[in-house]
Amino acid sequence: MHILITGAAGMIGRKLTTALVQAGQLRGKPIDNMTLVDVVPPVLPDGIAGAALAADLSDPAAAPALIQTRPDVIFHLAAIVSGEAEADFAKGYAVNLYGTLGLCDAIAAETDYCPRFVFTSSIAVFGAPLPDVIPDDQPTLPLTSYGTQKAMGELLVNDLSRRGLMDGVSLRLPTICVRPGKPNAAASGFYSSILREPLVGQEAVLPVPETTRHWFASPRAAVGFLLHAAEIDLKPLGQNRALSLPGVDATVADEIAALEAIAGPKATALIRRAPDATIARIVGGWPQAFDPARARALGFEAEPDMEAILRAHIEDELDGRIPVAED
Repeated sequence: MHILITGAAGMIGRKLTTALVQAGQLRGKPIDNMTLVDVVPPVLPDGIAGAALAADLSDPAAAPALIQTRPDVIFHLAAIVSGEAEADFAKGYAVNLYGTLGLCDAIAAETDYCPRFVFTSSIAVFGAPLPDVIPDDQPTLPLTSYGTQKAMGELLVNDLSRRGLMDGVSLRLPTICVRPGKPNAAASGFYSSILREPLVGQEAVLPVPETTRHWFASPRAAVGFLLHAAEIDLKPLGQNRALSLPGVDATVADEIAALEAIAGPKATALIRRAPDATIARIVGGWPQAFDPARARALGFEAEPDMEAILRAHIEDELDGRIPVAED
């Protein structure tokens, strides 16, 4: 089993790589080759055959070189995040659209080849006006360049799957929270930072009202989504290969309440309110809650509530410790 992961140096890419190595197999076959790709060289785990490559998918030569090795399963995670894609029009389209199109073109050019293709899309493919709870048949109407680029990628996956050139699925990931590490350029980054930084005794900035509602899942759940998508029979999806995934419907106030319940008022006191109209406008047009019946019927699962998401972060990233509570 040969697995290709684009965006492998990112947080989800690293966690997915670790999970695959620990499992040792995928789709009932041993993993004997991994190709890990990102704009900076990822780290190939010890004892795993394969390659860790620095490549920019906006380069037209990049995708054919990757696909000529004919990987059995492709996890396409590489992307420019939402805030950066909105700020830099050309860069967002070069990576998020043309990078995906390049992979699809390279796959289609191969003869007698039909890989499992798992594409990380986003709930940003939806935009206001929206119902309070979004059903599976809600039309996509993105209000950001990032959401538009992901919606285009979904259509590519649908079309190549229809033509038998790939066996693809697009996963509309919830906002991933709590993201470990440093803040990134995503417009949604504050959803993680208002939990992550206070847990370790650092200040975090909240740019939106506490009434802001959103749809969340942990990095642990995200990796589970990707692995499950690689394993299951996709025929029940028919021509629509895009799935809205399970998550937690929560407000910013719910996040803060979960933080206080677990780490106490000393942690929540580190959240500084600093309204940002641009961030508020972007996230205000995003979905708030879903009824992901198709995904649940296929066995996709997420955490039950925000406290469970926060505890997953503490277990996975802080060795079960809460530093702010130990000071």
